[in-house]
Amino acid sequence: MEANIFETHYEDYCRQIAELDFSSIKDTLGIEFRGQEAIIPFLGEDYIVSNKGIADEFGNRPNYMVCVILSKYLLLCPDAPIVNKEWTALKDFRKLSQFTNLNVFTSDTERPIVKRFSGQLDALSDASQKLGGKPCDMSLSYDFAMEFKALPQIEILLLFNDRDDEFPATCSVLFQRQAEYYLDPESIIMTGMAFTQRLKKLSI
Repeated sequence: MEANIFETHYEDYCRQIAELDFSSIKDTLGIEFRGQEAIIPFLGEDYIVSNKGIADEFGNRPNYMVCVILSKYLLLCPDAPIVNKEWTALKDFRKLSQFTNLNVFTSDTERPIVKRFSGQLDALSDASQKLGGKPCDMSLSYDFAMEFKALPQIEILLLFNDRDDEFPATCSVLFQRQAEYYLDPESIIMTGMAFTQRLKKLSI
């Protein structure tokens, strides 16, 4: 039953995307436009979106979560580029302040990073570099701080303090404030989850 629901939603997204004029949104979203296809980089991998559907560079449909994020990124495109690069915790987004599933972000995005990389800063650094992370140029009192490009207009900041003799490891995943104008709350949360999944996968 769940698979059928996902397929129905996917087909609905594809129908809506088929009605888009990619040429009118490509500059706002920072995506490449090739014929009737939009090329969208997401967490270091390119995806092709067209009226035929959503595929990775090998022609395979990505998982449902990635399909939703890419679809929403296209369908929710603002009328003009919005720039606000202030790093913001999810709970402080204006549009997410009343969202009830914020605990999911902690449990499925931040907590798994703590569990996987506590006591393993080298592994975290290696996986982050593989994911295209760049050291944060701000002066921050964290053991580890790195920026990542999730989507062309959406970046992520990972802040991590490793465990010591007195305190356990802690982790915060922040977004630039402009993210809430390009994705809806659920898709921002899913972007964080996808980020964590990629990071863990690259650490194996």
